Parts: sequence; C-alpha cells; structure tokens
Amino acid sequence: MTKRAESKYKINRRLGVNLWGRAKSPISKREYGPGQHGQRRKNKPTDFGVQLMAKQKLKGYYGNIGEKTFRKYYEEAVRRKGDTSENLIDLLERRLDCVIYRMKLAITPFAARQFVNHGHILVNGKRLNIASYLVKDNDTIEVKEKSKQLTVLLDATQNAERDVPEYIEVDHRAMRGKFLRSPKLSDVPYPVQMEPNLVVEFYSR
Repeated sequence: MTKRAESKYKINRRLGVNLWGRAKSPISKREYGPGQHGQRRKNKPTDFGVQLMAKQKLKGYYGNIGEKTFRKYYEEAVRRKGDTSENLIDLLERRLDCVIYRMKLAITPFAARQFVNHGHILVNGKRLNIASYLVKDNDTIEVKEKSKQLTVLLDATQNAERDVPEYIEVDHRAMRGKFLRSPKLSDVPYPVQMEPNLVVEFYSR
C-alpha cells in the first residue's frame, strides 16, 4: 500500500473535518488528530496555518494530490485569465478521476483514480487510463462495456450520500455521461467549506 493510499484513513482526523461527507468517516468516532499527540490542545492558528489548512483540505479532497502536481495546477490557474481561485477549482474538477467521482461511478476519489488507472474508462470512445487527464466541455465519458457490471460500480451508482452536480450529465443505465461546462466554486458540492482564495494566498506569499 502506498503512502498516499494509507493517508486517506487519517486525513479526516488530521484536518478535523468530514472531508467527503461520508457516514463512515473516522472523525465521527474520534474528533481529534491521529497518533499519540492527537488529543493535545491546539493553539489558535496563524494566518500561515489557516492558509496551509485550506491547501491541505483542497489537496486531500481530490484524492490527496501530490504537492508538485497541485502546485502546477495553481501555476496554470494563475496563467489563465479570470479569477485564480475559480480557475483552480475548474482545473481540479476537470480531472478525469474527479469527473468519475462526480458521475457517481466510484464511491470515493481514491476509488475513482483506481478505476481510471485500471483502464475501465473511455473518453470520446477511446480508452484512457490517466487519472489527471483534464476533460473538455462536452467530452463523453463512459465505462468500458466489459466493466459495466462490476459490483463496485453498481454499488457506487446506487449510493445516496451525494448527488450529481448540474455541470455534469450522466445516464447510469448506459454508464455514460458528459462534462457540460466549467463549474464555479458555488456549483461544486463540497461537504465542507473550501477556501481556494486562501490557497492562492498561500502560494503567492
């Protein structure tokens, strides 16, 4: 098991939030950080600490993206016209593994990444196993025919913990959908408050 895969079991407790809004979150049982020092009283965070926490939440939510990759998204968001924080959210939501998660074809962002990496997904009719691939408006995303009856896939589509957002269209019978448009921060169904403006402040120091 990789370090990144292991971290998903602790990230909610480390951040002190139910990051994905799941009923099984460990934060529901233990509202303190992991490890032997997890129950220590915490001091009021500094401005840097608040910005760092905002970055860690956003990184963690999208499957604990690596720091180098996450910074590249920030740099691309700065390069594009418009609001940098909105651009950052748009880039993250266009990741293929995120789109699979939004379509409810996987139960968690980690499962979505694995589903893509194992070659179960077609984009515009072509097999694509790169989880970080950025989909474009009106791209068609579907499950490969041989994979449509997988138990994990069927379980995910029937999960009632979350809904499919308006900027994505999906037909669960056909296991096919489309990425319709760029989402705004207010369109994204985060279970907890995300503050990409603080992430921008963190990197622009």
